[in-house]
Amino acid sequence: MAGRNDPYGTNRDIRGDFRAEIREFLGTRRARVTPEQAGLPSYGGDRRRVSGLRREEVALLAGISSEYYTRLERGNATGVSDSVIDGIAQALKLDEAERLHLLDLLRGAGPARPPRRRPAQQRVRPAVRRVLDSMTGTPAFVMSGRLDVLADNLLGCALFSPVYADPMRPPNNARFVFLDPHATEFFRDWDEVANDTVAMLRAEAGRDAYDRRLTDMIGELSTRSEEFRRRWAAHNVRIHTTGAKRLHHPVVGDLDLPFETFPLGSDPSQFLLTYTAEPASRSQDALNLLASWAATNDDTDESAPADDPETAETAD
Repeated sequence: MAGRNDPYGTNRDIRGDFRAEIREFLGTRRARVTPEQAGLPSYGGDRRRVSGLRREEVALLAGISSEYYTRLERGNATGVSDSVIDGIAQALKLDEAERLHLLDLLRGAGPARPPRRRPAQQRVRPAVRRVLDSMTGTPAFVMSGRLDVLADNLLGCALFSPVYADPMRPPNNARFVFLDPHATEFFRDWDEVANDTVAMLRAEAGRDAYDRRLTDMIGELSTRSEEFRRRWAAHNVRIHTTGAKRLHHPVVGDLDLPFETFPLGSDPSQFLLTYTAEPASRSQDALNLLASWAATNDDTDESAPADDPETAETAD
């Protein structure tokens, strides 16, 4: 949530952050829905000052008063009922990720609560590490909501070798996407990847505004990357659980790899990410070649274990 007047999150008014986020999120959602799309007559024609819905039109569609919706959009989230949230979500045509994000923001703007302290280290359970190592033909990673690579297997490390080129540990996918000039070559659909990356970080920031490492990183990316800053201002969120990545690896060339993500019960902010290739495809041949390359170059461990003191997350 950092990135305005205090990009690195010091001296922050957390509830104020959430109220501002509610205002900006709902404002951007209103702007994308036209009266015609909502089934309303478009009064004013060319004289309308907004291309999307007015506040009173959202209120009408949601079945609440204009005054109540205006207070809500300004961050007065006390006592909002599920039926009101459902009505607003329907009026603004929110998808499931957007609806959950709105719920997170409303909770955050509610009664004040003390900042939560995260453990000094994000640990990956030994059983999960054994699962990673057993997936010899599948690149696999444990990622945090901040998009840190907390653990990987040998083929995963080989696949993400450009990401590991950054000496900062743990490796972070968002930093690579926006701060490493090689990212636009590695991700053949870089623009789509960049949009998804920001949407995932935006959703994570709504879930946990007290994660200081996350707000610090958002502040850094906002300061150093115009591409990130422009996308962050759009307030888009996304649940990114399955899809496909088109990569260009410096050793084996182009790969088209479907991916799946799986939440890990040990920590709601961690998930397992796996890549596979279609059987008998060129991408499968490239993965096989990459596995052979990784096996012959496995003389150093490039990944940073989650319990390495250098990668420890410092509690506030």
